[in-house]
Amino acid sequence: MTKANPTPDHGEEEQLNKAIEELRDALHEEDGGGVGRRADGAMRNMDIIRNIPVEIQIVLGRAEMPVSELMALGKGSTVSLDRRIGEPVDVVVNGRRIARGEITVLEHDPSRFGIRLTEIVGAAKPD
Repeated sequence: MTKANPTPDHGEEEQLNKAIEELRDALHEEDGGGVGRRADGAMRNMDIIRNIPVEIQIVLGRAEMPVSELMALGKGSTVSLDRRIGEPVDVVVNGRRIARGEITVLEHDPSRFGIRLTEIVGAAKPD
């Protein structure tokens, strides 16, 4: 089964475009300033970059099936994934795998779980 490429909603896209424009403006201002202005510009750039929204997904596994099997799924159906219990899960940011990790229960809230990173992936290609 192929994964749909998530697209940002209009609000997120507008935020991202605004952040990019602010970054361009800051870079343009930086070109004409002295050392002090460059340091201020660099700090503004980092603030802008840090505020860009990203989508993080934790991929437990994948499955392939014909459309007929997909259409037959209902409440209580089980879909067999390509991973076994205890195998690492993928951490995907904006469609690109950046890390692997293991599922863990949060210490401060045992009713929730999270991911403990075990491996940071280098420059990976999108799946």
